[in-house]
Amino acid sequence: MNKIENYNFKGKKVLIRVDFNVPLDNNFNVTDNTRISKAIPTLNKVLNDGGSVILMSHLGRPKGGFEEAYSLKHIVSEITALMKRPVKFANDCVDNESLSMSSSLQAGEVLLLENLRFHKHETTGTEDFAKTLSKHADFYINDAFGTAHRAHASTTIVAKFFPGKKCFGYLMENEISHVDKFLKEGKRPLTAIMGGAKVSSKIDILENLLDKIDNLIIGGGMIFSFIKCNEGKTGSSLVEDDKLTVAKSILDKAKALGVNVYLPADSVVADRFDNLANRKIEPSDNISEGYMGLDIGPAAIEQFNNVILSSKTILWNGPMGVFEMSNFSNGTKKIAESIAKATENGSYSLIGGGDSVAAINQFNMADKVSYVSTGGGALMEYLEGKILPGIQAINE
Repeated sequence: MNKIENYNFKGKKVLIRVDFNVPLDNNFNVTDNTRISKAIPTLNKVLNDGGSVILMSHLGRPKGGFEEAYSLKHIVSEITALMKRPVKFANDCVDNESLSMSSSLQAGEVLLLENLRFHKHETTGTEDFAKTLSKHADFYINDAFGTAHRAHASTTIVAKFFPGKKCFGYLMENEISHVDKFLKEGKRPLTAIMGGAKVSSKIDILENLLDKIDNLIIGGGMIFSFIKCNEGKTGSSLVEDDKLTVAKSILDKAKALGVNVYLPADSVVADRFDNLANRKIEPSDNISEGYMGLDIGPAAIEQFNNVILSSKTILWNGPMGVFEMSNFSNGTKKIAESIAKATENGSYSLIGGGDSVAAINQFNMADKVSYVSTGGGALMEYLEGKILPGIQAINE
């Protein structure tokens, strides 16, 4: 791996692709600065060596031209506060003025370029655009794991203009080593907890993980496709009827590989999709007509807790129910608590995928697990066994 520790940046101008796609409120204040704070160690390494930093990122999904709501100028004060040093701002990322600003940077100075996605050439991965970006610096660092699965100009194409002068930042390095720790070095028993609404979004991950794990716990709305493919009664629960054969083949493959599959014994069911709906507990494979499963029940929580506490390595991707509604959040919360307890007992736990991360943060347990991944789609594709272009571009 091209590690940042192997380089000294004294006198170097370093172009760093960060993921500062952070949420802003109506007054353009940053409401969650996690992505910025996680990048600070990489920036400090360059600055402490005596180099200067040119930051590039995207924010939101602009239509391909300047949009005030997506300007990175709104986050300059947040970066300044976290870095405890002034941050300069360029009103574009590839015009002559921005290139002149980067060329006059002194050691220890930081420049933030305007939103890359104000140019459509960023997402199309246009080589000329990437070449212009490369003129900002002598060295390239990719520290944006969240966009490593996209072959965009700033995440992949630009790397070819820095032969022998490119590496991963600490955050990217961390992400790769933690996922590899699960996929390649995980101590057994190894358990994957898969939740979320749809089987269709998890097919590739399940296919790739089955020959690596001992236990598969399934929760969330997707359980009902697995239950229905085995002739269970699912009431009006969410079922992907066109994925029943896929669900059956996953169960068959797991059986052939000796993987224990755990579907929830019972569910919290409701007569409508509403926090205030009428609720009751029913067996997950025998749900009354007109009722839908919206969370796992008490027997399932105990069943899953026992598996989790006996596991040495745990991956959690996807909630157990509609955790955004307080009356259907208990299952997800209890699973988070079980993972935290297993971690405390010495197990390794990796949390990844948007909703699991949102849940672990909602229950204030992020510091009670081994690692929380910042990359949603990128993590999913890495777990699926795909080669991520952003990683490949640095390793080439």
